[in-house]
Amino acid sequence: MRRAVLAIAATACLTSQSFAEQRGPAPGRPAPGPVRIIGSQASGCIAGAAELPDTGPGFAQIRQSRSSFWGHPDTIAGIALLGTRAKQAGLPDIYIGDMSNPRGGSLAGGHSSHQLGLDVDIWLDTTPKPPLSRPARDQIEIASIVAPGGRAVDPARWSAELVTLLKISANLPNVDRILINPAIKRQLCATVQGERSWLRLMRPWWGHASHMHIRFRCPSGQAECIQAPPPPAGDGCDASLDWWFAQLDKPPAPPSPPRAPTPLPAACKAVMDAP
Repeated sequence: MRRAVLAIAATACLTSQSFAEQRGPAPGRPAPGPVRIIGSQASGCIAGAAELPDTGPGFAQIRQSRSSFWGHPDTIAGIALLGTRAKQAGLPDIYIGDMSNPRGGSLAGGHSSHQLGLDVDIWLDTTPKPPLSRPARDQIEIASIVAPGGRAVDPARWSAELVTLLKISANLPNVDRILINPAIKRQLCATVQGERSWLRLMRPWWGHASHMHIRFRCPSGQAECIQAPPPPAGDGCDASLDWWFAQLDKPPAPPSPPRAPTPLPAACKAVMDAP
């Protein structure tokens, strides 16, 4: 199924290198018109995107000079709901990182997803936070939750409040999956008691040691949005999780040569070129 989805995405993409090069610096404003999502998380765009407010009940943007805060209106609403529910649970403000560019496409800084206005990075910091100015929030750096070696969490950084934040995030409407470090997934598998169905959406992925990556499903009515297959059944606390730690025992692979960005779908040209 995954190969079929990737094949559809590849077929829908332009093969012209000139259009790939046109991606260049992202336009500073959204494309006009109704909301329209085109393509997949790894190659796509969005028209009619909305911008997340700088701050709101229970949340605040950080590192604004290095991040982009645009998305589908449902994504904006989901973040606002997360802030409200976190606040109701007694958590301090959550810090919001990268979402999407105003018209989608690839983000600066190595992100290969975040292209449709359906993704958001939430920093894993549940410590008390004083109100900060925009310049002060721009300089924030969040420490890793994962201990050196990558096999376990740092007990000094792990907390019940962090588990609460992860669970609230997984229970937001229309969440497709949440990417977290394998060590964080392992800790959840070992410690979460009672109702565990939400662990299914917690998917291990390299990095993600100081933030989680929430991905929402394609909204209804967006026929050009390519939805990835759902996560496998079960809580994911099985041999599939062990695989990630087995990779840590292998010799480091030689560095791969840089790859050119995947061309955007042909229909994205009108979105990127719109005045």
